[in-house]
Amino acid sequence: MALLDVRNLRTSFRTDDGIVEAVDGISFSVELGKTLGIVGESGCGKSVTCLTIMGLNNPRSSTSSGEAVFDGEDLIAASPQRLRELRGSKVAMIFQDPMTSLNPVKSIGWQLVEAVLLHNDISKKEARERSLQALTEVGIPRPERRIDDYPHQFSGGMRQRVMIAMAMINEPALLIADEPTTALDVTTQAQILDLMRKLQDDHGTAIIMITHDLGVVAEIADDVAVMYAGRIAEEGVVERIYTAPRHPYTWGLLGSLPRVDHDADRLAQIPGQPPSLLSPPTGCRFHPRCAYVMEQCVSVVPALAGVAGDPAHRAACLLDEETKAREGQRLADELLAGAT
Repeated sequence: MALLDVRNLRTSFRTDDGIVEAVDGISFSVELGKTLGIVGESGCGKSVTCLTIMGLNNPRSSTSSGEAVFDGEDLIAASPQRLRELRGSKVAMIFQDPMTSLNPVKSIGWQLVEAVLLHNDISKKEARERSLQALTEVGIPRPERRIDDYPHQFSGGMRQRVMIAMAMINEPALLIADEPTTALDVTTQAQILDLMRKLQDDHGTAIIMITHDLGVVAEIADDVAVMYAGRIAEEGVVERIYTAPRHPYTWGLLGSLPRVDHDADRLAQIPGQPPSLLSPPTGCRFHPRCAYVMEQCVSVVPALAGVAGDPAHRAACLLDEETKAREGQRLADELLAGAT
């Protein structure tokens, strides 16, 4: 049974130029102890999806509909007070930039203790002990000394570890990580991903990993949803997405990965730019950039349909199954050859 079941989620924003349909009818689920990767270019709706689930969009400029059923409770219909009770206790989020997420004038210890006291009826001494334990778990050296330091006294990787400690300190059932390895060097990225896996194994936490980095998805996710222009283009078990992709946008993302058999200065790219969600393309939203575009792609909205033989693998594309299978296999073979 899914811990989080998102159904037909929609989020729009009112702007001076018109209505932006940032998330347009997406559905997915996450089970306890599993990781879902949500991947796509900037502006495709990944972060808005998770901010909507957390109830963090500005209610004065945004409208949301659909359902996000967490442990039997619909978060979209929940009151602001109920969402505040759940955030940080049952559901937690790691934001992209820890320097802007941590309070620069409060010590790390003060912020961790506050997070504990907000959701637990315990003493400050007990909360501080729990904070020290959390810092130890995420690999902060000499936590008894560093707990009273301020965010600017930590490196980027250490600040991200503090953010993970703060998110996990109340042992939430669901952790949402929004680009947690952005701007970190490769070694630190690997350490952060290893840390998240370890915490997941220790606590059985479900994770939603938002990223544009397909390497991160391959490293940590069990399932993946590929988003484009507010919709899900393809979804399935991560191994199937990499070895048998069925959507031209997924092919483009995978094809742009660096490969040892290609000139590093000439990476493949998807032509054009993501569309403005003020006036998205009709039909398939990817059709203006798609090398396989057909006449019907301009007017027909493709349904997210199951791939033959694998109902958990779904793609929203009007190409015939033979073409999707052939092109997906060709790309998978090229990626395998480039990795060896």
